[in-house]
Amino acid sequence: MTMTKHTMPETMYRASRCCRVLGNPTAYLILRCLGHGQKTPTQLSKDIEVSLPTVCMTLRHLREMEVIRYETSGQHKLYWIKDERVLAILDSLEEWVEAMRGQQ
Repeated sequence: MTMTKHTMPETMYRASRCCRVLGNPTAYLILRCLGHGQKTPTQLSKDIEVSLPTVCMTLRHLREMEVIRYETSGQHKLYWIKDERVLAILDSLEEWVEAMRGQQ
């Protein structure tokens, strides 16, 4: 079976795009931080020690991939993880990396 980027199923394409976003260390840290509860961009910026503009840009990418959601509360946006299964994916990735390191 021959498959190209243009003929791959939608699910595979979207999964590859999610991997691309998760490959960004800032996005990864944001998701780990949101795994502990809802946060504003300012809180995230302080928690992961990354500039607010970088956090906001990364949050936009995560929203576009439908990994996170937000609601406006007064003048603040409160973000959370849309589906907690993404945390299990991060856990699995970390376990895999540890296993790969042990095989060296």
